[in-house]
Amino acid sequence: MIEKITSHTFIGLFKSKSIQNFIFLITIQASNIVITLISMPLLIQSIGVDGFGLVNLSLSVIILANILVGFGYNLSGPREVALHQSDKETLSHIVSNIVFSKVLMAMLATLGIVFAVFGLNMFKEYQWILLFSVLLLFSEATLPLWFFQGMEKMKLISIANVLSKLLYLMGIVLFINKPDSAKWVNFIMGASGLAINILLLLYIHFMLEVRFYKPKFVQLFASLKDNGLLFLSNIATHISVHGGLIILSFFSVAEVLGMFSLAERISMVLRMFPSMVIHSIYPNATKLLKEDLSGFKIYIKKVSFWSLVISLMISLVIFAFAPFIIQLLSKAELADSVAYLRILAFTPFLASLNIMNVVIFLAKGQNKLFFKSSWMMVIFMLSVSIFLTNQYEAIGLCFALLLTEIVVFLICCSLNWVYNKNLVLIIFKKNVKNAG
Repeated sequence: MIEKITSHTFIGLFKSKSIQNFIFLITIQASNIVITLISMPLLIQSIGVDGFGLVNLSLSVIILANILVGFGYNLSGPREVALHQSDKETLSHIVSNIVFSKVLMAMLATLGIVFAVFGLNMFKEYQWILLFSVLLLFSEATLPLWFFQGMEKMKLISIANVLSKLLYLMGIVLFINKPDSAKWVNFIMGASGLAINILLLLYIHFMLEVRFYKPKFVQLFASLKDNGLLFLSNIATHISVHGGLIILSFFSVAEVLGMFSLAERISMVLRMFPSMVIHSIYPNATKLLKEDLSGFKIYIKKVSFWSLVISLMISLVIFAFAPFIIQLLSKAELADSVAYLRILAFTPFLASLNIMNVVIFLAKGQNKLFFKSSWMMVIFMLSVSIFLTNQYEAIGLCFALLLTEIVVFLICCSLNWVYNKNLVLIIFKKNVKNAG
């Protein structure tokens, strides 16, 4: 009886692999934040504020280049692995194609940066820091997070992530002690990640018996072609998430930019909640959609319900404690930042409305629908943000970002109704035989 009750409650959901994956994803993000907070004062003391700024500029360039390296495999990889968990031969080919494709993209991104530095003489102030940072591209390329997500075994990679960050912190303490050593900061981060990632790949090969093949060029090309739309979707998402501050910079002064930036950074952390839910559940949702449609219906409705409940609680707490949060982070009473944060506090709740839609796209491998919704979102976001920011500055931008979350939800609902109508009916109605 107890087992029957808990299977339909939050307790039963908590025991699932998806919730465990979510917890381990939080662990990864939390460890990244903690190590960043610890390393910041150490770096500023060692290389100075100017050097720290240049290191972060280089890191920003690398983060943009990593969109190319990832090439949408963070979305498609878990699905492919989840569908072939028990087929070692197929799994071996999937892993080989993805790893080699990402390494190839890392090499192309590196060549692009080298050409920009030596051929176009770009990034003049921090050329050598940037060149030493390219190791981070190969760290990203060899990170098998997508594999462990698909296998629903996130414990090992969360531990590995903590170890790599501790190695990075140890490297800073031992080797970064003067301004001239600024070029080694991102190099140490990349080397730490790459070393741990290689150990993870060896674990995958020897312990999980997944072989690595040298894929043919045709296979690599086909793999990259299949992920092209997801790559473009990631670009659109990046613009939507990070474009607000750039738009505001054209219409406002530095003081307003600073106060909005503080609130926006908090909202971006909150915005990670629905994203982590999606990454946690969709490998299992993919299997259920293929093998147990009734189970998929129950699972997706349960996850969507609890995600909305939790995200609403988060939004209300942030709204209520906005003055305290701003004062804690800024050591000052910034009324404008509080106003911005109270509006943006509802970002995670509105974004969570779309969890079911996005999971359906990903579980069915509908890259075209994901692409359409992403670019319709970015077009709306840019249009309404420019208009409202021009009229009302930062407050207008805050409302524009919330409107974007609502509109993308409506867009995805419309696309699912047009292309996945039978599945939508199965989820929300009874006695519908198949998803079509």
